[in-house]
Amino acid sequence: MKCPFCGFIEDKVIDSRPTDEGSSIRRRRECTKCSRRFTTYEKVESLPLMVIKKDKSRQPFNREKLMNGLLRACEKRPISINDLEKMVENIEAQLHNSLQREVTTVDIGEIVMSKLKTMDEVAYVRFASVYRQFKDINTFMDELRKLLREEKIE
Repeated sequence: MKCPFCGFIEDKVIDSRPTDEGSSIRRRRECTKCSRRFTTYEKVESLPLMVIKKDKSRQPFNREKLMNGLLRACEKRPISINDLEKMVENIEAQLHNSLQREVTTVDIGEIVMSKLKTMDEVAYVRFASVYRQFKDINTFMDELRKLLREEKIE
């Protein structure tokens, strides 16, 4: 690390500890030439996850949008905000761990539906009705029948 005082590029780390949030590491360094001390912060560089929308436009992943969609689907259901926050964190981690820098709204929707299906079937159907854009009562009923068939199999 280049010394901010003399410009020398060699130093030694005197102290290293995580910050309060745990998202970065604070390091106290000492220049081996001028012996002055300075502080640096190290944090993980995260590449933005881009979402490819149905119209092929791209925008950064927005966890608030995901949370809002889940809140609407789970309205008046016995699901805590804490459970929804954990689900959003889990989905976001799953997307980042896929090591893909771009993900489609279809991929996100399928992940959400699979998680909602195990958590609350009513919330699942609500989310599916918006996500799959049911055009009439028949497509809605088809989804319900599919859900009922899967329950019988299990």
